[in-house]
Amino acid sequence: MCGICGYITNKSVRIDNKILEEMADAVSHRGPDGRGFYSNISRANVSVGFGHRRLSIIDLSDDARQPMCNESGTIWIVFNGEIYNFLELKPSLLKKGHTFKSASDTEVILHLYEEHKEKCLEYLNGMFAFAIWDSTDNSLFAARDRMGEKPFFYTLCEGALLFASEIKSILKYPKFKKELDILALQKYLAYEYIPAPRSIFKNVFKLPAGHFLKWHNGEVRTEKYWDLELYKSEQPFNLSDKECADKIKSLLSKSIEQRLISDVPLGVFLSGGIDSSAILALMSKLMDPRRIDTFSIGFENKSFDESPYARDLACLFKTNHHEEILTANRLIEIIPRITDFLDEPLGDASIIPTYLLSAFTRKYIKVAIGGDGGDELFAGYPTFQADKAIDLFYALPRSIKNLILKIIKKALPVSCENISLDFKMKQFLRGGFYPAFIRHFVWMGSFTPDTQMKLLKEPDPRIINKTYDDVEQLSYNYPSKQRINTLLYLYTKLYLQNDLLAKVDTASMLNSLEVRSPFLDLELIKFMQTVPVSFKIRNLTTKYILRKGFSGILPDNILKRPKKGFGMPVAKWFKGEIKNYLLSVLSEREINKAGIFNYGFINTLLDDHFSNKRDNRKLLWTLLIFQQWYKKNFNG
Repeated sequence: MCGICGYITNKSVRIDNKILEEMADAVSHRGPDGRGFYSNISRANVSVGFGHRRLSIIDLSDDARQPMCNESGTIWIVFNGEIYNFLELKPSLLKKGHTFKSASDTEVILHLYEEHKEKCLEYLNGMFAFAIWDSTDNSLFAARDRMGEKPFFYTLCEGALLFASEIKSILKYPKFKKELDILALQKYLAYEYIPAPRSIFKNVFKLPAGHFLKWHNGEVRTEKYWDLELYKSEQPFNLSDKECADKIKSLLSKSIEQRLISDVPLGVFLSGGIDSSAILALMSKLMDPRRIDTFSIGFENKSFDESPYARDLACLFKTNHHEEILTANRLIEIIPRITDFLDEPLGDASIIPTYLLSAFTRKYIKVAIGGDGGDELFAGYPTFQADKAIDLFYALPRSIKNLILKIIKKALPVSCENISLDFKMKQFLRGGFYPAFIRHFVWMGSFTPDTQMKLLKEPDPRIINKTYDDVEQLSYNYPSKQRINTLLYLYTKLYLQNDLLAKVDTASMLNSLEVRSPFLDLELIKFMQTVPVSFKIRNLTTKYILRKGFSGILPDNILKRPKKGFGMPVAKWFKGEIKNYLLSVLSEREINKAGIFNYGFINTLLDDHFSNKRDNRKLLWTLLIFQQWYKKNFNG
């Protein structure tokens, strides 16, 4: 796991090594174990420079240093990630005459590219973002893994293509001028993240998951090389429940085994939910559980605290368990550090406990196994249950719907507890009359277009109307006959890629910790694409086949638990311990200084939350993070 950066131009100019060093050092937290550089001007007058920061995980020797070249020195690579099947790929490359100077997976990519060019991606199973300079045809080839575990940002600046693991490297390029992208801001307010390919900065882009980029003669093109094919699950399926569950356990076990390859210590993020618990159960069969370190974060508020479940599982499997408590005071300490390092605002409050978990874990180990992707593979979100009920609600006459809305608003008191009944019901109903797919992102997000019209000082309806065009574009041409399949596709392409995986990458790499996700293994994904929806959600039981497969292996109190998420009691803290901090960040002076939002509307949000009139935790948190991020980047 590392940090990469570079730039290329067809102008014959000397690469400024000082700029490369500054770009690389901007992501030194991603690779504290070393750094390396390469620069050259080709015979075709193409100037190229690569920078690399190294986090040593596999092959700790200097032989694995990057940038790395092939035998002839004609092809160079900078790589961030892990290729889990590199040992399987290496023998065929040796037979074709390639020589290896290291035991790293980086060199396998390099030689695969020599053999197959862009088609090398078809062979890779892992998480990755890399760039390859090919002097034989004066081109640059870059790619991002299928699910988007590893980030890749790029921009064109005065004829130069700049790329990096994080935007902060691009900001070090002297000629780049940062400017806020207003549509990206409005997408952030709606989704709580910014969907690829946009970023918060105008003309800076994320390479989407499953895409590659090619630069040649100053021209840049991007192309999709892989996509989810969930519609395959609508074809005949011949496995029984047990056979399907056994296949899943076998594939997940192999995925975990591949992710145990490391030359440094590793452990498990253990939340007490079914995903991380299943990983621990299978991992304990692959190695002595007494050598497994498990880590969890707890809260004093019991409705948010999952640590007792994690503690019981650690006791059951006899692991070395470690816990830490997140308090309001720790939150105030962490927010500035997080917002200082965020490339763009991320409104998912769980980034705070994820950061603390990563920092805590890094004291003991260098690689952690996580459970990300399980909800997308097995339809684990409560919103999939809500989707089954929503059609019944909207089939009612408008007068009855309005009556139900009034009753709920009056009868349900505002609660600060985790996923309380009033929070769930009001989130359910705020989807209003949005189209079927968009309403899910209204449920999951913060500011709808209507509320943005009140929030923004100078709202432009033409831009606001484009808020959910990502959902519309992704779902429009997706060849699925079943709505749940299209929803799983949308959650993977939007929420998983741009929120969950971005959150984990940011929080873990800020602490120089690598996180590996067995549920995102290519072979497991390929199989799950063929599994019918009825195996994933049956009646109102989410993750049906995963629960069935681990029946008798995991305790019933784990298997039957509803999903809680990695939340924290921010609604309560906003009214108490961190109220003054919230008010200082969202003060009239700070809001007017930025000049983007209408303070009167924000003041109403604050008053309604403090008086228990409404639970505005999501809206206020989204604004809090943006204001802190904006102050650092534009208005410090």
